[in-house]
Amino acid sequence: MRPDAEAPGRAMTEIWVDGDACPVRDEVFRVAERRNLIVHVVSNGARGVRLPDHPRIRRVIVEAGADAADDYIADNIAPLDVCVTADIPLASRCLAKGARAISPKGHPWTQENIGSALAGREVSRHLRETGLETRNASFTGNDRSRFLVALDAALDAAARPAAQAFRIPPGGF
Repeated sequence: MRPDAEAPGRAMTEIWVDGDACPVRDEVFRVAERRNLIVHVVSNGARGVRLPDHPRIRRVIVEAGADAADDYIADNIAPLDVCVTADIPLASRCLAKGARAISPKGHPWTQENIGSALAGREVSRHLRETGLETRNASFTGNDRSRFLVALDAALDAAARPAAQAFRIPPGGF
């Protein structure tokens, strides 16, 4: 259990940022401030990510290693939380724990699209191994705007589950 966690089954959404190469950290901080949420920025410390000095922004530095930050997030994320990551396997692990995940470009990862994303990642890896060059599109201002919309949508959805537990069916009872 993470050291800052409240009692098991906490009802407060937190944001987890895969922090080493995240281009939207500042946007996450602004949204979290507006919504009064805790943000965990997880990195291996190799890049010296600068963070604002704020009590709800928590720096988590993990040991060096290819998946150490991913492992920490996947081990500590809770069902109401949102993870910001471009890492498709990490997004899959977060979804498996009932959390939400979105990419820095504003793409929401869901149970419906994560399988094809993992398969596409594997195809790209195979192409690189055979010598073909694969590239990701550069990050744009439109991506930043799309991310802000997706983050607000994910946080709104995280706030709804308890309220939607009891629903009156269309047409009444």
